[in-house]
Amino acid sequence: MSSILTNNGATAALQTLKNINKSMGNVQEQISTGKRVNSSKDNAAVWAISTAMESDVAGFKKVSESLSLGQATVSVARQGAETVADLLTQVKEKVVSAQEENVDRAKIQTDIAALRDQITAVVGASQFNGQYMLENTGTAEDSGGINVLASLDRSFSGVSSSDIRVSKEDLSQGAATAGSVSVDASLGNTVVAGESNDVATFVEDTAGGLTTGNTYQFTSGGNLALSEDVAYVAREGDTLEDVTNGLVMKLNEQAAADGLDVTFSQSDTGVGTISMTNNTDADIAVAAGEFQQAALDGSEDDGGIGGRLEVLASMDVSTQAGTDSALAVIDGLIEVAIDSAAAFGSSEMRLETQADFVSGLTDALKSGIGTLVDADMEETSARLQALQVQQQLGIQAMSIANSAPQSLLGLFR
Repeated sequence: MSSILTNNGATAALQTLKNINKSMGNVQEQISTGKRVNSSKDNAAVWAISTAMESDVAGFKKVSESLSLGQATVSVARQGAETVADLLTQVKEKVVSAQEENVDRAKIQTDIAALRDQITAVVGASQFNGQYMLENTGTAEDSGGINVLASLDRSFSGVSSSDIRVSKEDLSQGAATAGSVSVDASLGNTVVAGESNDVATFVEDTAGGLTTGNTYQFTSGGNLALSEDVAYVAREGDTLEDVTNGLVMKLNEQAAADGLDVTFSQSDTGVGTISMTNNTDADIAVAAGEFQQAALDGSEDDGGIGGRLEVLASMDVSTQAGTDSALAVIDGLIEVAIDSAAAFGSSEMRLETQADFVSGLTDALKSGIGTLVDADMEETSARLQALQVQQQLGIQAMSIANSAPQSLLGLFR
């Protein structure tokens, strides 16, 4: 039935053309944005996943920036520690030269003082953006390091961050001051002439582990005639072995300065035990209770955490006793600098590895997001051309449908 009031053909053609135009609008949006999922109305599930992943990508960009800053900071510290090791090697050359009696020890001491000042300058300059990694002097509260943001970890319970801890490696020459000593942890023994024996031992804090700021002290007793007490203040990251080695180095320095023909070392018995070798012709008794440890409690009696190159500040080769004392400790100082540089090197390598991982992970996340939301441009192009043909046909069909009522005029002629 033909009607001039209702053109069913035009109505059908119009609806078809509207659908074609709507599809063309979607395709054109995909072409202009490069995405097939631009908002939650396109695909709510995919949009939610991609948006969460995009937030992770944004977070990992900040993680990369943090790792870059951490790498730069640790790299500066490593360079500084390596330079200190080189300068200490030069100090050792001077100390060895001073062993010869027919030399001008005063001039050698002047050279050592200049090298010592240069080490201080290097330690002071080894900072990045105000973060010092080679200085840790002061009280226990000043000790520490840096936490470098390393990753974001997503789980069912939420998102958490993880850090890479880089501890300071103190290479300053500040003097340590012992805090209140209250706990004995001594062994005490007689060391027969020409032999070695354990003379002192200690354990980790009763609370478990070593606490930054704890003082470990060896006081002279028996007929071991040390003119001064020897103290070591634990730093962050110190192990029982670090404390033992620190005390051994100071004991050897003090013994040489006092003209005692004895040598201290870390005992084979176990970590935390110090052995003494008696190079004299007489037995030496070390009284029990002469080796002590105490935790600092934040009171005025607390000690200051000295630099690990503390003994360098008092090194003086102008006398034979001073020369012997310097020779007894210089290798230990070099080892401290080498260990510090190695620790920074390991941390820098870890940061670089993590930075590479984060970069690769970010690329993988971006690729995954692209797989979810990016438009297939080849398919989109073919779809656009097909819709353009359909649009032309729709317009033609619309024109034909609109002209159909005109044919009814012929029936009334």
